[in-house]
Amino acid sequence: MAIEPHPTPEDRLRALAAGQTSVLEALAEMQVGTWERSRLDPETYLLVRLAALVATDAAPISYRAHLATAAKLGLPPAKILGVFGAIAPLVGSARVLSAASKLVVAGLLPDEPRRITPSG
Repeated sequence: MAIEPHPTPEDRLRALAAGQTSVLEALAEMQVGTWERSRLDPETYLLVRLAALVATDAAPISYRAHLATAAKLGLPPAKILGVFGAIAPLVGSARVLSAASKLVVAGLLPDEPRRITPSG
């Protein structure tokens, strides 16, 4: 008989909040095959997920868990802004502004604006 690493629901919630690997792995298993079943191209799939995260006022850890691929894919900031503009009338400006800051907290956008400097 195996002993559960997190025997009580409270322990499991604490582990989830702490980002412990075993709990996150279980959540990741729920994601297996969702992109393929959607039949969307990778960029559209990530943009749809971004819209869902904004709409649900997800925490920064959720952005990291669900959009880490966006950084590898090189999702253009202009597309992210496009999603924000498209959903703002539905979810409200507060959620969109919150989402923008959560992308920074999640490490998916630079926290400082890039400065344009003269070359040469």
